[in-house]
Amino acid sequence: MHNGASRASEAGAVPGRRGAGELEAAVLEVLQRDRSARSPGEVRELIGGDLAYTTVVTILSRLHAKGVLDRRKSGRAYLYAPVADSPGLAARRMARVLDEESDREAVLARFVSSLSGRDEELLRRMLADPNLDGATLDGPDLDGATLDGGG
Repeated sequence: MHNGASRASEAGAVPGRRGAGELEAAVLEVLQRDRSARSPGEVRELIGGDLAYTTVVTILSRLHAKGVLDRRKSGRAYLYAPVADSPGLAARRMARVLDEESDREAVLARFVSSLSGRDEELLRRMLADPNLDGATLDGPDLDGATLDGGG
């Protein structure tokens, strides 16, 4: 069989369907853009297309399990909100990778040595800034305050 359908399945893709990573990115974009907690139904409407409600719930649940979204019960459903903005989520991923390594010093040294001159200078300025505490990097929690309790 050498028709288009078999080629699509051989490649692991189904025509017209988005991959899980692409759907997670779309859900996260909707929640970060609004910067407010949303129900699965609201997320589904904002994404558009023909996604099943259960698919949206699954994606939201996976993002919550990964620590990317916070949630609270609202009636029979949950409301979901990002725990941080996009740079904050990237910083969390970087910290998680660093936490998984036994030789933090070597990892950090290799990371810094791989930076461009511009990024290295930016990092040096940030490390020297006594006012930089990272508090402004996290997004609001479900009540509108920062996740560290301030705000």
